[in-house]
Amino acid sequence: MLAKSQKELSYGVLDQRAVVDDINRTAEQITYLGYSVIESGYTTSEIDDIRRIFDETHRKYAERYGEHALREIDEYNGIRLPLVFNDTFLKLATNPKVIELVKKLIQNKFILNQQNAIINPPGQTYNQALWHRDLPYQHFVSSKPLAINALYCVDEFTTQNGATFVLPSSHTQEAFPSDAYIESNAKQVVAPAGCFVVLDCMVFHRGGPNGASVRRRAVNHVYTTAFIKQQIDIPSALGNERIFSPELADLLGFRYRIPRTVDEFLRSRRRE
Repeated sequence: MLAKSQKELSYGVLDQRAVVDDINRTAEQITYLGYSVIESGYTTSEIDDIRRIFDETHRKYAERYGEHALREIDEYNGIRLPLVFNDTFLKLATNPKVIELVKKLIQNKFILNQQNAIINPPGQTYNQALWHRDLPYQHFVSSKPLAINALYCVDEFTTQNGATFVLPSSHTQEAFPSDAYIESNAKQVVAPAGCFVVLDCMVFHRGGPNGASVRRRAVNHVYTTAFIKQQIDIPSALGNERIFSPELADLLGFRYRIPRTVDEFLRSRRRE
């Protein structure tokens, strides 16, 4: 005897989502709960290379901008827009599984709004440890996602080393929940190294305290509908001399730059 579907075991249900593959299952979970975990598809060797390049890039970043100066502004434990400094991070930002998933969730043109390498140091506080949305200061909900966060796990995310906490389904509510609700419902998302923790950017989340003996590293990517401005002007940071495919140029925001003058605006219309 064939097992009955959940719709057959329900009453008064007229419509049900059709989910046929892993990407759609993941998109469904993010739609309802606000978060999920997906595999990157990278080999063990590629995962190890990303770790090495992360550390190398952070060292050069601290040399360039000054460790003391970065610590003064609470920016030492990270790298802003690391894809500018090494193409490995550009590869991360264009991970095919992530892009396919974002296409399922943001159903119009979207861009890479920001990319940040993040370090959660052991025994210290860091600037991602507070509850927040990745569209901060916003208290509204939308019927479809405006922004998706794909947090690449450079290291394994564990309960000991401060894996990300989420408040499931909080992307569907305008207000930040009460302390009692948070204490009862916050969930810590553990994940293997080489995976992405994917969030609707309006779900409240925070990094946990790192009680391990080594730092926990990650690379954050925020993809937004194209009308939301980038954290840093990625086209300007990369420079116009680099040649990208039309699809990658769109993702990086080259098509959606703000015209500085009326002349530029009119020229952009003619190009269309």
